Amino acid sequence: MVVRRQSLVTGDGVSLSYLTGGSGQPLIMLHGWSQSANLFSGQFEALCASRSVFALDWRGHGESEKTPDGYRIARFAKDLNDFLDALGIDRFDVLAHSLGASVFWAYLMLFARQRQPQKLIFVDEPSALLARPDWSESTRLKAGAIIKSMQDLSAFRSAVSGADTPEKHADLMRPMFTDTFDEQRLRNIAAENLKLPRTHAAALLEDNCLQDWRFLIPSIRNPVLVVGGEASVHPLESQQWIAEQIPGASLDVVSGSDGGSHFMFVENPGVFNKTVLRFLSS
Repeated sequence: MVVRRQSLVTGDGVSLSYLTGGSGQPLIMLHGWSQSANLFSGQFEALCASRSVFALDWRGHGESEKTPDGYRIARFAKDLNDFLDALGIDRFDVLAHSLGASVFWAYLMLFARQRQPQKLIFVDEPSALLARPDWSESTRLKAGAIIKSMQDLSAFRSAVSGADTPEKHADLMRPMFTDTFDEQRLRNIAAENLKLPRTHAAALLEDNCLQDWRFLIPSIRNPVLVVGGEASVHPLESQQWIAEQIPGASLDVVSGSDGGSHFMFVENPGVFNKTVLRFLSS
């Protein structure tokens, strides 16, 4: 299995880097906030056996160009559209983690009629991260709004801006992993995250938290697998709600003892990959 790093240029002249390998039906893997395609290293061997796999570094992330602006969900959706245009991909499956799912929901809203996305896998992204003042507790949990106010969002943005070393950023990320996850691996992931400049990371975080996809999710008619983690920072109710809104969608919850955190695909790639392959081959 050979994974190659390649690049292409978007319509606005930005160089985007991506990893690709395998053959067969294209599978597009979309990473989360401040991550990179390298976070999917545990997936490539298993998934490339039956798919042409493409893992894109969003602008500013990983090995992609560090632009001075454009750190918005809508801009990333346009980057995804440009990426698919450049590669001539019309029919494809999707595996989207965290913010990557938010970007894909924006893509569905803006560009879906141009192509034919097939099977979709959404990994641990709530439909709305920021609670509104008039929401009940039940509404908040179903939306997955772990940020309870604009004041909390402002504080979170400030914390991200200040987490400018691997050690500081690892501390910020620690709740997203189970207690047993290796500290050195966490610091390595944090160092990869810091390839995205912190001012841009903070802007992107805020924009994602301001999104509310509850209007769009019930309109999805593709075969869908929702993957959540029993030990995730996101309420399990938020993943159950998404699965319930999409006709025929299924929900798989990775247990805490199996590394079922927000990054279950990193903590336990064996369990995660089997779930994904079972869905893609069904």
